[in-house]
Amino acid sequence: MDLDAPMGMAPLMGTARTGATILCCNCGAPIDGTSSAGALCYDCIKSTVDISQGIQREATLHFCKDCDRWLLPPASWVTAAPESRELLSLCLKRLRNLGKVRITDARFIWTEPHSRRIKVQVTVQDQVADGVLMQQSFEVTYVVASQQCKDCAKSYTANVWRAAVQVRQKVTHKRTFLFLEQLILKHQAHRDTINIKEEKDGIDFYFAQKNQAEGFISFLKSVVPVLTKESRHLISADTHTGNKSYKYNYSVEIVPVCRDDLVALPLKLAKAIGNISPLVLCHRIGTSVNLLDPNTLQTAEVSADIYWRAPFHPLAGTPDLVEFIVMDIEPTGVRKGKWLLSEVQVARASDLGVNDNVYFTRTHLGQLLRAGDSVLGYMLEGTNFNSDALEAIESSKAYGSMIPDVVLVKKHYPNRRRNRKRNWKLKRMAKDEGELLPKAADQAKMDAEYEMFLRDVEEDEELRAALALYKNSLKTKREADAMSIADTDMMTEAEDDGPKISMDELLDDFEDMEIKDAE
Repeated sequence: MDLDAPMGMAPLMGTARTGATILCCNCGAPIDGTSSAGALCYDCIKSTVDISQGIQREATLHFCKDCDRWLLPPASWVTAAPESRELLSLCLKRLRNLGKVRITDARFIWTEPHSRRIKVQVTVQDQVADGVLMQQSFEVTYVVASQQCKDCAKSYTANVWRAAVQVRQKVTHKRTFLFLEQLILKHQAHRDTINIKEEKDGIDFYFAQKNQAEGFISFLKSVVPVLTKESRHLISADTHTGNKSYKYNYSVEIVPVCRDDLVALPLKLAKAIGNISPLVLCHRIGTSVNLLDPNTLQTAEVSADIYWRAPFHPLAGTPDLVEFIVMDIEPTGVRKGKWLLSEVQVARASDLGVNDNVYFTRTHLGQLLRAGDSVLGYMLEGTNFNSDALEAIESSKAYGSMIPDVVLVKKHYPNRRRNRKRNWKLKRMAKDEGELLPKAADQAKMDAEYEMFLRDVEEDEELRAALALYKNSLKTKREADAMSIADTDMMTEAEDDGPKISMDELLDDFEDMEIKDAE
């Protein structure tokens, strides 16, 4: 071969051009010299460069034990569950210089609950040189320190509340408040209250903010007809800025008409709401007063605005109910919803064996009553009522001759035991009785009113639908332990003819549930 012969300089086909390969100046590993940063390999960069430098490894979180809230500087308090996204966000916000890098991942590391420590693993990413991204993970330890928030600190002083809602009803019993209490518990309307105090004619609700009290008043207006009044009291004023601090009081008065009350309407009002008979029964209290004429099954509603323009008081209430015995009953065929108009002959239970007085009347309870049943009603014959509206009805040509001798209200179960063990229960609000501790006689009256309310819940399905009834686990346990009781107790249970509530209508009470670890 002639070595001096000329050779072509054309590049070889199919061969790719490669970059220059150099050695790492630290460990001697071969690297690409065109993309290396400072002639260092990636492992050496990781060991010599710290992108998390300047970021805290320890921090402090302030926790309020009274309200279970966390401090978000400078003065905000937030609610966050353990190992939640909200708590993780709060932890990351407490780290300085974290905004200089990019966060790619953050997660909690398990710690002992009593250690008062929270550990978070954070993964960050940053650019260390031209085209070189570095990712690094590190742990941050947070010390949980106890600090009382301003709201909880204020709760131990005299100026604990900023707004108070005083709910009142001018009646001799508290059946309406028992119903209202269950509605408040079901809808959790009292969750913002800082104190609930029971007074003579009602209940006081105290709030830390004005808007919380206004929200509670809106709830009351949506369930019962009320009249509200507002007043305020100046606490302090800044003469330089003009800022003033007030305490607000809201007076909420519930209409004095209750369920099953006998009402004598003014004649003008009776004509205005549908020309209904002025002598009616109140069968329901909702956003308005619902009235029923037991002689014709005609119904009418009196809204809160109409009532407070021309207020009226009930003619008789549940303490005035008298027990009657049904002698004979004949349906008329007129039906409206759950009511069946019937003609009935009744005798007062106390007159049996004494005289033969029998009273004829019409009733809306034809679906429930049978001959021999007991029924509660109002005795109008021979009873004196101090009512101008009733006198106007008696002197009226249209309604004077239509006043019945007896007005029947509801079916009575005489064989029902007073303090029988129920398979259901209702929750009660925790109230501060203050200085008004009930006496022995008052406590007996309150227990009797609560028993009557429980009986109303058992008898009325519509009332049960509006409340939250829970399973009575204690009764279930007693029944399981008392399978070998004497036959006399079984006969007593059989004689109890009161209505019962099925277990399908009841809710589970999580406070009474026992959670056991699996073996």
